[in-house]
Amino acid sequence: MGVDVGTTNIAVLVVDIHSGIVKAVSVIHNDSEVTGEEDRLKGRSEWDAEKAAEIVFQAMAKAAAKVEPQKVRGIGVTGQMHGTVLVSDDGQPLTPFIGWQDKRCRDNIPGTNKSYIARMIELAGENGFRREGCRPATGYMGSTLFWLKENDALPSRPATACFLPDYVVMRLTGCDPVTDPTNAGSSGIFDVISKRWDYNLIRRLGLQGVQFPEVRGSGEVIGELTSEASRKTGLPRGVSVSVACGDNQASFLGSVADRRISVLVNIGTGGQVSMWVPRYIEVKNAETRCYFDGGYLLVGADICGGSSYALLHRFFLDVGRAFFGSKGDENLYEKMTAYAAKVPPGSDGLRCEPFFGGTRLDPDRKAAWVGLNESNFTAGHFSRALLEGIARHFKILYEHMLQGGASHRKCLVGSGNGMRKNALLAEIFSDMFNMPIRVPLNPEEAAFGAALLAAVGYGKFDFEEAACLVSYG
Repeated sequence: MGVDVGTTNIAVLVVDIHSGIVKAVSVIHNDSEVTGEEDRLKGRSEWDAEKAAEIVFQAMAKAAAKVEPQKVRGIGVTGQMHGTVLVSDDGQPLTPFIGWQDKRCRDNIPGTNKSYIARMIELAGENGFRREGCRPATGYMGSTLFWLKENDALPSRPATACFLPDYVVMRLTGCDPVTDPTNAGSSGIFDVISKRWDYNLIRRLGLQGVQFPEVRGSGEVIGELTSEASRKTGLPRGVSVSVACGDNQASFLGSVADRRISVLVNIGTGGQVSMWVPRYIEVKNAETRCYFDGGYLLVGADICGGSSYALLHRFFLDVGRAFFGSKGDENLYEKMTAYAAKVPPGSDGLRCEPFFGGTRLDPDRKAAWVGLNESNFTAGHFSRALLEGIARHFKILYEHMLQGGASHRKCLVGSGNGMRKNALLAEIFSDMFNMPIRVPLNPEEAAFGAALLAAVGYGKFDFEEAACLVSYG
């Protein structure tokens, strides 16, 4: 069984590891967000971790009811790898889960013109983040903990910083919080080369009062389903549960059949371009993340993706309300894409930079349409130019990886709802990358990857054999 704890939906599937056939799927909307309206306007993103865990139990129960529960041998968990929730020694959440979309660390420290991120970089020193695989960013565990410390908001009692999937595993097993390098490496305070918490950096940031979970091997079985979890999920007590892993890495395992020749592009709310390398390398504007097999994923991640197309969708709805008496709740995506498909590649000279929320590295960057003229000032051109802008941005990130020492790939794998539900976007990416594109048959790639990782941890096969179970439409 694979569990994907997302902030939009929580997905669970059961896969037959002999055939790779998915036997059951359950998806439930994650409505555990507790951000107040005032805080939302400040860019905050806070969630009730315990309510999210209860939704996980419900989704697991729905999936288990579709199969013979006693045949489930192992459970793998993945989910949102950025963000943190602080828990007490007895496993109680002491803070909300503060997620990846939280923007509080962009704010300036009171009385200064310096952001919390800038202050972290200053305290760390010139090479302070060289071994972390990433620069600090708002929404990352290390950055959020730094903000809480600077604002005297850390719990007064002993607390362990957890990732949300690790919190779920703790609730499933009753074990103390543990993590793996794929999750820990997303924190910005973890040495991805030695695969240990970077306590020198942690001390420089003043975070030595926070406890961090033990780091275990990816896929390692760390406990069994408790009687309470068994009752809530309908699964037998004692089913093996593996340490949770990062959703980016789980999606890669669940999408890519041949990691040596493939580059993965995932387009959901945001987007990521990922490729596997056997050793650690540094790449401009990309992160180097731990992978399951001792290798690494080079990852170019950004917030432009489905959210940018959704913003254009909202603009068209607003025009309809303001000028044509529309209700404003229509679904125009198919029409937008149909009009975009009638526009030739290149959008007749119209180019879009779809950075309405900035970028990860430059949060103040603005969006733009460039090259407007009398012939391309149409809804179809705007729609196509935006889709091309998304693809162009991730192609540039891929080129940075090649310049950093990664080898050219032959095949593009497209995952996420942005690719799966928009054939034109998939076609644009294929043209932009000049590669054939393949889309995995299974739409819940992260949950599928988590299930495969659990099977590897259980000793059923190795990573090469697991990847052979990935199939494409």
